[in-house]
Amino acid sequence: MLEAVMNKPLLASTGHSACPHDCPSTCALDVEIGADGRIGRVRGARENSYTAGVICAKVARYADRLYHPGRLTNPLQRVGEKGGGGWREIDWTQALDLIAERFVAAEQRYGSETVWPYFYAGTMGLIQRDGIKRLTHAKRYSNQFSTICTNMAWTGWVMGAGALRGADPREIAKSDCVVIWGTNAVASQVNVMTHAARARKERGAKIVVIDIYDNATMQQADLALKLRPGTDAALACALMHIAFRDGTADQPYLTHFADDPTGLEIHLRSRGPDWAAGITGLAVEEIEAFAALIGATQRTYFRLGYGFTRQRNGTAAMHAALSVPAVYGHWQYEGGGAFHSNSGIFGVDASLATGTAHLDPEIRHLDQSRLGAVLAGESEALQGGPPVTAMLVQNTNPANVCPDQRKVVAGLKREDLFIAVHEQLMTDTAKLADLVIPATMFLEHDDIYRGGGQSHITLGPKLVEPPETVRSNHFVVEELAKRLGVANHEGFGLTERNLIDDLLMRSGLERDFSDLAEERWIDKAVTFEDAHFLNGFGFADGKFRFRPDWTGTVAPNRPPGSIGPLGDHGRLPVFPDHVDMIEVSDPSHPYKLATSPARQFLNSTFAETEGSRSREGGPVLMIHPEDAAREDLADGAMVRIGNARGDVKLRLRVTGATRPGVLIHEGLWANSDFPDGEGINVLTGADPVAPYGGAAFHDTKVWLSTPV
Repeated sequence: MLEAVMNKPLLASTGHSACPHDCPSTCALDVEIGADGRIGRVRGARENSYTAGVICAKVARYADRLYHPGRLTNPLQRVGEKGGGGWREIDWTQALDLIAERFVAAEQRYGSETVWPYFYAGTMGLIQRDGIKRLTHAKRYSNQFSTICTNMAWTGWVMGAGALRGADPREIAKSDCVVIWGTNAVASQVNVMTHAARARKERGAKIVVIDIYDNATMQQADLALKLRPGTDAALACALMHIAFRDGTADQPYLTHFADDPTGLEIHLRSRGPDWAAGITGLAVEEIEAFAALIGATQRTYFRLGYGFTRQRNGTAAMHAALSVPAVYGHWQYEGGGAFHSNSGIFGVDASLATGTAHLDPEIRHLDQSRLGAVLAGESEALQGGPPVTAMLVQNTNPANVCPDQRKVVAGLKREDLFIAVHEQLMTDTAKLADLVIPATMFLEHDDIYRGGGQSHITLGPKLVEPPETVRSNHFVVEELAKRLGVANHEGFGLTERNLIDDLLMRSGLERDFSDLAEERWIDKAVTFEDAHFLNGFGFADGKFRFRPDWTGTVAPNRPPGSIGPLGDHGRLPVFPDHVDMIEVSDPSHPYKLATSPARQFLNSTFAETEGSRSREGGPVLMIHPEDAAREDLADGAMVRIGNARGDVKLRLRVTGATRPGVLIHEGLWANSDFPDGEGINVLTGADPVAPYGGAAFHDTKVWLSTPV
């Protein structure tokens, strides 16, 4: 105990920042900084009305990442074959020169679109994440169509509501019934539980959780509904059927605010609880009880997450779930309505930082979810253009997180593909690179964030010094611009603080970096009337769309003019409905697999820190006792699961938390943590989800056997 006290850094100050990771909460943070310049404990900011002093345990232990013994500190050039583990240290000038030389050589052979800067949400900072776009546009490199996370959810929401906003999530605390649907909030959005627990304590609110297994959030529920994967829309339809049947549908509200309630009522006559029970696996009594609860509770708040939209029918499922509070009229009441994301409220103009002035809509947008097909040279994925022969990867780990992993890894191993990875630790992707350059972490650079899961724009100033040989994303983009001849383009030659000042000015926020450093955050919440669409939904006629236009122009995440409807969009329903656009189990693949979030990880981040790893224990496959007994398998047995895309080996955990026929694997463990060196995304598909693309990570049919 004495040694622990003596080794604890003397607190010199408290710094203020925002969590940079791919989570809707974007928590405001208070960071202990010792007299030696090292961070200590990280806490949620009590003064922030959404964070409310609470953050997840993994971010509270952020010192484990910042001072990780495996942190990259020097540029490394590959020696020997890709993935062979051979490296030599070089200096930053050599590393940047090499990237520029290889990019120029690739461009001279195939044209500018052969270079693909590839990035995502390892940081959600508007400067450090999105600055790579400035280089992309200036050089006319291939753009990225970012489909891997939000596409199905955002599209399904906007098809109904017409705008990407909803009831303020702080209103959860004023609700009498909180419905947490399709998100394991305890693991991935802890602040949702903060406000739900407050509603329960102060108002006696009921918490309803709808998911596909007994996760940590479902264990907090007053009413837990465990349904079959991909059947959420059937439950939604039954709830609305009961509302019309029992007279709990708010007819005056529907007449004023909805496009075709009569047509919906007629459509739903055959979608009763008996029908839904056969699809969802729920009991009729469970469905009736849920409908009775929300029918008697005006202040019912639906918190709709990303989980159920990880299915191939996910866009339709989101739209159907969103239709429920419209039928019941919950939107009219404080603490009622629905929420998924506030990404449409901020009005942030980062055009200088992202180089929008140089965006050419004729340059292709390659689908990030289809990286394997792109690197395999499939003509459709390449949109008829040249092969990708050079990449800069920032803020993502595609060799681990992308679907169709075997194809992705095979593509990354191509000897004619030059890959530079800018990373903090030696990820699965970094191991396959030609060049690895060390990156700063969020406390070591300036940035600014907006929280899709709430309403704040929050500053993240540099609080501590990085290792001397580590550089930020902004630095890399700026230095490459000099070497590639575009440093004179608008937006280059500025510091992060310059770009933040410009963003604040262009966004009409009437303050600069210094002002925001004092304020810490700006609350951009819209009025109650706008948040609840009481001034009309986001269509010209102000009506909620029960009849969505799946081929319309309201999809929030389509690149300009280049991506139309994809996949089975013609099968999307006219009214809210269950559609079997999913991988349905069959005799050869009798199980459905979901790759759900782990509490101690965030995608592949934190899967390298000992605190998170020890708490998660290791990669396992959860199986229901009935399935284990039928397969004659005991807890702890090693099994192999697979499909046409590949197979992986896992250890079993026999548990009643799952449903019969459903397998759950939590967390994105490193590929090297699996016995065969291949991760769970070997099994997931990269086919584009209707109507505008996306990856259906929880929609995978598999077989199971004992390993040979």
